[in-house]
Parts: sequence; C-alpha cells; structure tokens
Amino acid sequence: MRFVIVTGMSGAGKSTALKVMEDAGYFCVDNLPVLLIDKFVELITMPNSELSKVAIGIDVRSGNGFNELEKALEEMKEQGCPYEILFLDTNKDILIKRFKETRRNHPLVTDGNVEQAILRERDRLAFLKKSANYIIDTSQLFTRELKAELDSIFVNNKKFNNLFITIDSFGFKYGVPMESDLVFDVRFLPNPYYLDDLKQKTGNDEEVQDYVMGFKEAGEFLDRLEDMLQFLIPHYILEGKNQLVVSIGCTGGKHRSVTLANKIYSRLRGKGSYGLRLEHKDIEKDNLRKKW
Repeated sequence: MRFVIVTGMSGAGKSTALKVMEDAGYFCVDNLPVLLIDKFVELITMPNSELSKVAIGIDVRSGNGFNELEKALEEMKEQGCPYEILFLDTNKDILIKRFKETRRNHPLVTDGNVEQAILRERDRLAFLKKSANYIIDTSQLFTRELKAELDSIFVNNKKFNNLFITIDSFGFKYGVPMESDLVFDVRFLPNPYYLDDLKQKTGNDEEVQDYVMGFKEAGEFLDRLEDMLQFLIPHYILEGKNQLVVSIGCTGGKHRSVTLANKIYSRLRGKGSYGLRLEHKDIEKDNLRKKW
C-alpha cells in the first residue's frame, strides 16, 4: 500500500492536491483528526482491505490534537506502516495575498493579523517539513503545473528532487521581478525593436529568434548560462532549496530576453528530475501601453 500524508501551509494548495490524487485513484480523506489516525490505519490495513493507494490531509486545522501528530507518526513506523509526506509550501507574501483575495480566514488568526498567523503555522509545521519526502513550493505554480508535478511523483513514480525552477523573461523598464533568485541582463545584444520588420514581433517568433541568435555573443552567453545552471542546480538541491527563479531581462521584455529564456528552457527541459516552467512576464506590456 502507498500511504501519503498531504500537509503544508494553509493556502498552499492542499485541497487541490488531494483532488488531483483522488482523480489518480487514491482514496483521500481531508482534515482527519490526529487522534483517529491509528484507527484509520488499522482499518485500511486489514487483510480484506481493497485499498492500495491512500492519501490523508492533515494540518493545523486539527487544533490541539495536532500536537499529537509526531507521536502518531512514530507509532505508525513502529507498527510497520510506511508512509510518505508531501509538504506544500508558499512564500508569506503570496499566502497573504491569497487569503485577502478569497476572503477566507487563516485557521490560526486570533487578532486579524494574517502575517503573524502564517509565522505561527510555519513554526508548528517545521517538524513535518523537515521529515517530508516531497516539498513543492506552489508560489509560482498554476494548478495544471501542480497537477503535472503530482502526477510525476504519485502516478508515474518518477524520481523527484524538491526543486522547482522557473525561467522567466522580463523588461528592465518595468522592474526586476521581486521573486528572482538569479538575474541576467541581455541588453548587451543588438535590439530587434529598432528593425521595422521585427519591432511588432516577439522572441516567440522564429524571425526574432534567428536575428538574436545570429550574433555569436548570444550563443556564447547561452552556453555559459547553461554550464553555470548545471553546476548550481545539484548544489541547490543538496542545500534543500525548493524554488529557483532565473530571470533574464532586456529593455522591454519582448525580444531578446524572451528568445534567450525560451532557449535556456529548451536546453534544461528533460535533463534533470527537478520541475521546470517558463514564463514571459512583460511580453505584452508594450502593446497594452500603446492602447492606453
């Protein structure tokens, strides 16, 4: 039997994860009281049980009973019932934004201060995160991307490292993305914006890509960036980093940065067991500004 405990920060996507796992054939129970875990395990491990895949959602909504969780997990180990822990995390600012947008109360809010509630929750969940088999940071993930990660782990049984890499392009005139870990400036390359036949196109168009990559400096930059990332990624994984955002910027975030973000994404895709996504933050902003 495969037994998965789904936990993590409130607002990080646990309910979504359980729905995905249910669709994948897991028998799912959300917000199971900690004091009932031993009885639940006893039932699903009976000789006549037909369940082969089970997932339970446990978090701070369990109230005071949550304090008994560590003991309950130890007892499961002693009874020979193996389990895996999936921990969903999200950075504080995005969690605050999500709670404001949904107008839902954080389960630990007592004085209206969501930020303090998040800090208390993170402290209470620290032992679970430390023991987790899988940590997924959903700060920058769309639902479809979270589903793809969960399918990779729990359906296709692929090896998983707790690192999700976002490659994004941006325009310096709109500001460097706050979430960036590594920022690269490609304004040293000639700008297609000043060519009439390329000005309205983007780095997603073949003509722009051919122009940008036609300069040997672009290819050399790409080679060196790939070498550096291939060196850094295993070290980030060893250090337990969950999220890496690599931002590539040009003036408007439309031509050069988009081209090179596309290229480095293509080079990294399929080369590791980390998650990978591509995003072009400012590619349409030039057109939007012109409309106004």
